[in-house]
Amino acid sequence: MQETAKDSNSTIDTDSSERFDSIIIGSGAGGLATAICLARAGKKVVVLEQHDVPGGWCHSFYLNGHRFTPGVHYVGLMAEGEATNDLYRGLGIANDLVFFRMNPDAYEHVLVGEERFDFPANFDLLIERLSQRFPKEEKQIYKYLHLTRKVSEELYSLPYFKGFWQKLTIPFKTKHFGKYGMFSVRKVIGWHIKNPLLKNILNIQCGDHGAQPKKVPFVLHSALMYHYFQGGYYPMGGGGALIKAMTNKLKEYGGELRTSTAVKTIILEGDQRKKAVGVTLNNGKKLYASTIVSNADVGITYNNLIGRENLSKSLQQKLAKTKYSSTSLMLFLIVDMDLRKAGLDSGNIWMMPNKDTDDFYDSMLESDISKGDAFEGMFISCTTLKDPSSFDGKYHSIEAITLVDFKAFEKFKNENQERSQEYLDFKERLMQKMLNGLEKAIPGIRNHIVQKDLGTPLTNKYYVNTTDGNIYGTEKSLKHIGPFAYKAKSEIENLYLCGASILSHGVAGVSHSGVDTAAQILECDPDELKKPQENQHIRIYEAEDSTDYPEWMLKKIAVKTARAKNKSADINT
Repeated sequence: MQETAKDSNSTIDTDSSERFDSIIIGSGAGGLATAICLARAGKKVVVLEQHDVPGGWCHSFYLNGHRFTPGVHYVGLMAEGEATNDLYRGLGIANDLVFFRMNPDAYEHVLVGEERFDFPANFDLLIERLSQRFPKEEKQIYKYLHLTRKVSEELYSLPYFKGFWQKLTIPFKTKHFGKYGMFSVRKVIGWHIKNPLLKNILNIQCGDHGAQPKKVPFVLHSALMYHYFQGGYYPMGGGGALIKAMTNKLKEYGGELRTSTAVKTIILEGDQRKKAVGVTLNNGKKLYASTIVSNADVGITYNNLIGRENLSKSLQQKLAKTKYSSTSLMLFLIVDMDLRKAGLDSGNIWMMPNKDTDDFYDSMLESDISKGDAFEGMFISCTTLKDPSSFDGKYHSIEAITLVDFKAFEKFKNENQERSQEYLDFKERLMQKMLNGLEKAIPGIRNHIVQKDLGTPLTNKYYVNTTDGNIYGTEKSLKHIGPFAYKAKSEIENLYLCGASILSHGVAGVSHSGVDTAAQILECDPDELKKPQENQHIRIYEAEDSTDYPEWMLKKIAVKTARAKNKSADINT
């Protein structure tokens, strides 16, 4: 997508100011979750978003009328009674959401070289399927996957130990979590699994952290696997539908959302400038509040909005040592190909060569990404198969992603107006390399492209405003999670943070983070804010089976298909 310069020439009006109970910087899912909870508690809340649409990574955009959502590809634990479902019921947005369950027999398709494996949405079936494929590793497969589940259950149980006496039992009731808490995925899987192909299959979802197995903590990866053991779900309307439900709920509670409203600095007062009292916008206007919550990237928050000179030496040192997750190339395609006939369904596709995962990640994250004819590692998602209501009967939307290092774009980072020809040529070469990689997963697709575009790390940085265009906040290594992660309550009085670098990353993770931050501000238990509302229920349908689709959805699909046919007929005549 072509980036254009932001408008910074608005009239300065420093004499006027507005006052709120809470100002939320950034309208990602985390910031909106915080805002909803605070507004519901009677607080006067305003959410400020630098982009012209809300949502951060969850926002949707359109190319020639076809929708894309760069940051939402699947969500787990969405069934009735599961954590994400309960979260949305607790926020009061469930009635406005419809989800499609992705192919339960294969919500993930893993392509490792010439080998293929499908992840089913069933824990026991996953063990059975892996054991049949790798009979010599049967006992170790069972042991390893049960360990991931046990560690995850212990991790999720930690917030429920209340009071002094219960907390004394934590070491006994979370012994697996404690034993493996400081080891990487590579280390733990190496203790259990010997077959290199099996390791690659089990490690493939490390792409959801944007880091290689030698860096990803086993505890974090176990939690991610647990999140998807029962399969993946996709929101009807893409990530934008989730954001729409959240912004509507915020407004229902009297909260306000302002887009195209970039924050320049956080206003500090008090002894040694250690108290946040408001924000200064890019146009010079000042807004004041009792609490400020930043859903912005931690590097942007502390380095740009606060300024390192206003931080303690320990926090300055932490920032200096902070590493951020990888960035990405995102290929957006509209194709007129029959993808089901080509073998695709609503399941994601993970593709990598049959080599050591860590070595391959290291090669992916080299600074010279122009080498080679094709990107061998990709994540491929067809949104029109995940969300059948968006398919017009002819054109499919595909999002393909590969991880890269921001260093490859370092020379272009100061281009803030129309891009240079050198950048555009570089972007075109990378797009062709992406297409060559995609051809390996979907042969012949190049001949069916109707429209294409490529998002680069600079696109990420421009639209979502993250440090070096990172996609998951801080690097998901042992140095940046749990007790080593950035805290929701900052050392600056009245300043709080939420998002991918605080509690967890991913759509559900940042939303939980937002609720937890609101709970700290309101001085209550997060579970009080997430308690499912009895009158709230998410509607869930099968992406692969339209049998139970309601009449309104079938009509929606029929209307979309008819419009596409009429448009095609008009073009042909």
